[in-house]
Amino acid sequence: MNFFRHRPLGLPALALLITVAGCSSADDSASAAVPSPGAGVTKLCRELDRVLPSKVDDQDRRDPEPASTLTAGWGDPAIILRCGVERPSKMDDPEADGGEVNGVGWLLDKQDDGSFRCTTTLRKAYVEVTIPKDRTGDGVAPLVDLASAVKKAIPEGIAD
Repeated sequence: MNFFRHRPLGLPALALLITVAGCSSADDSASAAVPSPGAGVTKLCRELDRVLPSKVDDQDRRDPEPASTLTAGWGDPAIILRCGVERPSKMDDPEADGGEVNGVGWLLDKQDDGSFRCTTTLRKAYVEVTIPKDRTGDGVAPLVDLASAVKKAIPEGIAD
């Protein structure tokens, strides 16, 4: 079994990586597929929903449809958070891009549309944040804004 190892990056280097490579929502609509994790992860995700900030990247919270404590969104086009997603297969790739932002490890995965999908690493639940192409110019601002809530609600460890 391979474990994704992230390389700590300073905020300027990570911002450059995201700006050059691209983190985004799958589309510009305010909708998101709701994950279906087990009971333990669902409990962690509900706690995360309780402590999420009202603003991310200076954008007000506007949750996607369908409404769920496992998803959240900010702005238009929306920065989308999904909690309790499956472990991305790219975490098995030792060459995958990763970084640490304010104590939270992230797998950084540029999508074909120029957006980025960022997934937490080494946490008891996988949290995915999709940053639209139109918002990647601000670098890691969304991840910085979400780090405190992730650290508070999702303990370190390996997700089941």
